[in-house]
Amino acid sequence: MHRLEAKMRFSTRMLLLQLACVTVVVAICTGVFVGIGVQQLRAEAATSALSIARTVAANSDVRAGVARASADSGTPTNASLRGGPLSALAAAAEANTGALFIVITDDHGIRLAHPDPQLLGAVVSTEFAEALAGRETVSWASGTLGESARAKVPVRDPGTDEPVGEVSVGFAPSSVFKELPLLLGGVALAATVALALGAVVSFVIRRRLERLTLGLQPEEMSALVQNQAAVLDGVGDGVLAYGPNHVVTVANTMAARLLGIPDLVGRRVLDLALPAPVIAALAGESKQLSPGGRGSDAADPVVVANHVVYIDTHPVSRANRNLGMIAVIRDRTDVVNLTDRLESVATMSDALRVQRHEFANRLHVTAGLIDAGRVPDARDYLDDVLQASRTPGGSSAGEYLTEPFLVSLVEAKAAQASERGVQLTVGSDSLVRGVVSAPEDVATVVANLIDNAVNAAVHGQRPRWVDVEFLDDGDTLVVSVSDSGQGVPTGVRVFSDVQRTGLDPGAVHGRGIGLPLVRDIAAQRGGDVWLADAGGREGSGAVFCARLPGVMQAPAREVQGEK
Repeated sequence: MHRLEAKMRFSTRMLLLQLACVTVVVAICTGVFVGIGVQQLRAEAATSALSIARTVAANSDVRAGVARASADSGTPTNASLRGGPLSALAAAAEANTGALFIVITDDHGIRLAHPDPQLLGAVVSTEFAEALAGRETVSWASGTLGESARAKVPVRDPGTDEPVGEVSVGFAPSSVFKELPLLLGGVALAATVALALGAVVSFVIRRRLERLTLGLQPEEMSALVQNQAAVLDGVGDGVLAYGPNHVVTVANTMAARLLGIPDLVGRRVLDLALPAPVIAALAGESKQLSPGGRGSDAADPVVVANHVVYIDTHPVSRANRNLGMIAVIRDRTDVVNLTDRLESVATMSDALRVQRHEFANRLHVTAGLIDAGRVPDARDYLDDVLQASRTPGGSSAGEYLTEPFLVSLVEAKAAQASERGVQLTVGSDSLVRGVVSAPEDVATVVANLIDNAVNAAVHGQRPRWVDVEFLDDGDTLVVSVSDSGQGVPTGVRVFSDVQRTGLDPGAVHGRGIGLPLVRDIAAQRGGDVWLADAGGREGSGAVFCARLPGVMQAPAREVQGEK
């Protein structure tokens, strides 16, 4: 209840603020329009005064009368000017035009015609030098008849066309602004309509904004943005959200890093340059939604941008309105790497345990023969054991491979392969003179390739075999693994496709994330894993090769057989 009341108070304050802004704008516009109208009325009055003054000054009787008065050396008296032709002419013009006054003077500024007969024959109260200089002037000034809009025009001699006097015409402010009430009424009506329209528009916009923001107030949106930024940048998973139109609206830096696309916001999910399984996972098409509307908890791993990721998607809604989907991208590359390496270590540990047990049995046999005094038999037994370890394809394969780590790894895998009826051998072209310096990466790559080859051989025809060859060049180790399986079918992208359902038992290559992962491990070292031969021929399966730079180092002592 308190939250609802706070929202209502805030909405009222915002509406009043909007109305205040509209009122100020309308008031400013009204003042501007009134000012423009007043200036226009003043300009019209000045223009009318100038036109009347020109007309009077151009009258031939006025020009002749002013010229005679200016030529007279004496000053005309008030009595001589009362009722004279110039006064009569000026009075008629005043009556016809509604002017406040029409004053005619000679070249000394003596009033020859004036609305007030008492002032005839006296000097005018305003400056007349400009008119005698032949220039017309327009101004607002105060004289004996009060403030007025006045115009002064020179009266020229009919013979010489020289200025011999002036005609001054003025309009009273009351006559100038008689249309001002009508103007103000129109402006007031327009301002009222503008205010009413502004109030309605403000209310409509406010309601529209509340619908668009789902009822959130500005301070709530500000806090939401701050919290969102803190959460998105604080979590270790990638977060990506998009609306019903599949346009990405939110994406943190972790999502951009895991997907390998720097600019995600504003782009459609379906148009991103990502593998099809990743697009399907982001769009929520790889999982069935439960009746409650949430995605299933089980997510399938996909490989993208050198990362093994799990993508969970969930629909987002508010007030029964579909807002789109949110995808959580979890990086599991390190976990998968560690799992594979632990499996390799466990395999080697099992093989070493078996070898230790077998070695102990051989020692017991040898010790028994010696205790029984059968030394020649003991010597023959040891020669047989040594010969078996040097036999190609034997459990040790020591004839072609002497590097301790690789020998242990191959023997461990050979023991596992033998249990499944597959013979694992080391090729006669193998030559490794250095020592493995990165056992984790070597074990992960080699063990994965051998496991895939053994699986392929199990599903192939007899005899079932896997052949491994090792070559080193400086700090680089090159591995080649071939098998007797059915090969890789045409069109299968073993390093990118992630097949999950409906697997063919014979499709052993590319059925998981092992091959993409080992290729990424090799790529991190500047190497590569590739399919050298897809196979598929009689008695010949696929051949995979790997090049791993930086995993070898020179031996501490001279390798056996070298001089």
